[in-house]
Amino acid sequence: MTSGFDPPLGASYLGGGRCRFLVWAPRARKVEVHLFAPQERVAALEKKPHGYFEAVVEGVEPGSLYKYRLGGTRERPDPASRHQPQGVHGPSQVVELPGPGSGSGWRGLPLERLVFYELHVGTFTPEGTFDAVIPHLDELKELGITAIELMPVAQFPGERNWGYDGVFPFAVQNSYGGPEGLQRLVRACHERGLAAVLDVVYNHLGPEGNCLGDFGPYFTDRYRTPWGLALNFDGPGNREVRRYFIENALTWFSAHEFDALRLDAIHGIFDQSARPFLAELAGAVRARARALGRPLYLIPESDLNDVRVLEARERGGFGHDAQWNDDFHHALHALLTGERNGYYQDFGEVAHLAQAFREGFVLSGQPSAYRGRRHGTSSRQIAAHRFVVYAQNHDQVGNRREGDRLSQSLSLEALKLAAGVVVLSPFLPLLFMGEEYGETAPFPYFVSHSDPALIEEVRSGRRREFARFGWSGPIPDPQDEATFRAAKLDHGLRRQGKHKLLREYYRALLRLRRELPALAELSKDTQQVGLEDEQRLLWVRRWHGGQHALLAANFSEGAAMVRVPARAGVWRKALDSSEERWGGAGTRAPDALQSSGQIAFALAPWALLLLVSDA
Repeated sequence: MTSGFDPPLGASYLGGGRCRFLVWAPRARKVEVHLFAPQERVAALEKKPHGYFEAVVEGVEPGSLYKYRLGGTRERPDPASRHQPQGVHGPSQVVELPGPGSGSGWRGLPLERLVFYELHVGTFTPEGTFDAVIPHLDELKELGITAIELMPVAQFPGERNWGYDGVFPFAVQNSYGGPEGLQRLVRACHERGLAAVLDVVYNHLGPEGNCLGDFGPYFTDRYRTPWGLALNFDGPGNREVRRYFIENALTWFSAHEFDALRLDAIHGIFDQSARPFLAELAGAVRARARALGRPLYLIPESDLNDVRVLEARERGGFGHDAQWNDDFHHALHALLTGERNGYYQDFGEVAHLAQAFREGFVLSGQPSAYRGRRHGTSSRQIAAHRFVVYAQNHDQVGNRREGDRLSQSLSLEALKLAAGVVVLSPFLPLLFMGEEYGETAPFPYFVSHSDPALIEEVRSGRRREFARFGWSGPIPDPQDEATFRAAKLDHGLRRQGKHKLLREYYRALLRLRRELPALAELSKDTQQVGLEDEQRLLWVRRWHGGQHALLAANFSEGAAMVRVPARAGVWRKALDSSEERWGGAGTRAPDALQSSGQIAFALAPWALLLLVSDA
């Protein structure tokens, strides 16, 4: 399993019944490996520089179970375990995975072509496994998706979890199908020309089964995250902590062949060093991409609106490739729903969405009422294709009191409007599983912990979080299995009534985005953005080569009369969400309009219109 480090951490099968064990354990005076199967025995590891212990042990085959024995007494699973077949409290397992490539011929996709589909393996299908996802890939490709993005699959406690409580970052969740099941899914994606993206968590580890602190100073008490102890990226021992997580990232790319990693909440990674971990990680990933001969991407989530995440390392940035843009979501959500609680209080005007189209971030140094201070930096200089935008994702659905989707509160017209604004933007669109057909199942938070005190702490923590939004009343019990079962998708909906119609509408949007040069060119420099705040109207004109496209969006309950500057000539109607074919009341715009420098047309309530002019 090529990780970029030699030798790699964990158990590496060498062939011929030989296995190398390498672990960083500076807090242990001695380390042994306790092998449980096929023959129980204990083998000593030799102490190496910098707190490492290593040994090559004979008579060990793939499938062997083991734990490390620290100081002659305490036994713990391997911090770099590749598989925990009995869960977080059980032994680790020696596994052997084929090397990168293995004849697949996959060469990756350009960043500009990525259209993300975020899914949670456990709730995407009744089976809740990697293998059960594979039969859905052809339909997702036909829809226009180009990248399958998995929520975290690192080993977490129990069988029900969003994945952000993982405690073995290298191990693949046993209830999903383990490392072999994951490889089958990734290769099935590549066989269909789909990129594979994985969400990873480098800001904390979960509370149950977390044993890394027994081995070394992985954590620090200098900082606190909302989820517990911060990871030690800038204190004593940080070099080996960094090595652990960088090797983890490279392992997902090499051994499991992922194309991109989405880094969860990097605002929870605290690092005051002159050479930040996030910049070092980016450098290592670029080197790995060169070695593999295909592009690899880092796409962090951050609520800081800090362009250093995307700036080149030579300019003092971290050098990451793209990032999730919550500001775009918040601006769109506030217009669609009228919600103004929590962080939505900083949004609600068409001007905010216009700002997102022009620059990326909405808050770029202005006062934030939600935070009580100025927030963000200008992202005007950052290319459009380096922002990921969405109307829904796991956070924005699941962190609501009932985990309700937009389909449970918005009309079909508003859902189509949201889809058009996201998909026809110059940014990289992301769909949350089931969004394309208006899935009605909620996506509430769920866990399956075994400690009663921890379970109650999770429940009370969710109540405190919702109180910040002014939400009151009962919430779905995260520990109750019924909460998890309620989140299972009903894929049969996509073949019925308005759900089928909505899916076809998404397919049409993605086809237009792909085939029209003016939309396929992802640039903020070749667009003009305008608005009419009183009418709650946004328009965006984009162009490339000889083609111009005009997107008009009406966020009001009433019809709007739109007047937009446009080049002279004929403009044809490419899509109108209010057409009867899309379940609307009927279009108010003609099939073609003549412009002599301006065009005027009527736009139905909550409607989106796309006009195109060719040279």
